[in-house]
Amino acid sequence: RRSSDLLADQGCEWKEEVVPLNEWHEGKCELRKTAVFGQVPRFTDGDFILFQSNAILRYLGRKHDLYGKNDKEAALIDMVNDGVEDLRMKYLRFFFHEWETGKEKYLEELPNQLRPFERLVSQNPSGFLMGSNISFADYSLLDLLQNHLIVAPDCLKDFPHLQAYKDKMEARPKLKAYLGSEAHKNRLIHPTRKM
Repeated sequence: RRSSDLLADQGCEWKEEVVPLNEWHEGKCELRKTAVFGQVPRFTDGDFILFQSNAILRYLGRKHDLYGKNDKEAALIDMVNDGVEDLRMKYLRFFFHEWETGKEKYLEELPNQLRPFERLVSQNPSGFLMGSNISFADYSLLDLLQNHLIVAPDCLKDFPHLQAYKDKMEARPKLKAYLGSEAHKNRLIHPTRKM
């Protein structure tokens, strides 16, 4: 979803192919045979094929000038995105393995996990995570915040800068149009989890 948000916001057109989960697990999908690490997504740009979500996101960041103005800014964007991914991994562990047994603990610890992002956004006059312009890491954080808001609708109530950040991101005209589209609304966080 992060890459789709980025592509939509940058005014790009793309074709998305959804693989039915049962076909993937049963090995009936040709894509699975070519997946480098046995995972999706796969991104194709002409004859260039790339796997792994963050590799795709970074590629798109470089391609669409969403990777900072210099090497130092790019390194800071990488640092922040790695922080987003650390929280995403905790979220995924909770979501897939501790949903029934660990929800209370996860939600209790969530404010401590969100606090660094609140601080980063509050310290940046641009209102983005890092630098004066939007970066690929902003799409990654937005996606993660949106996922958390489904599980814990009030998780941003004590984080006014993150709430403003989310609102600012979702108000970007092309992204707003995509987020309101049926293509986006019909996407599940995960096909096996009912919310």
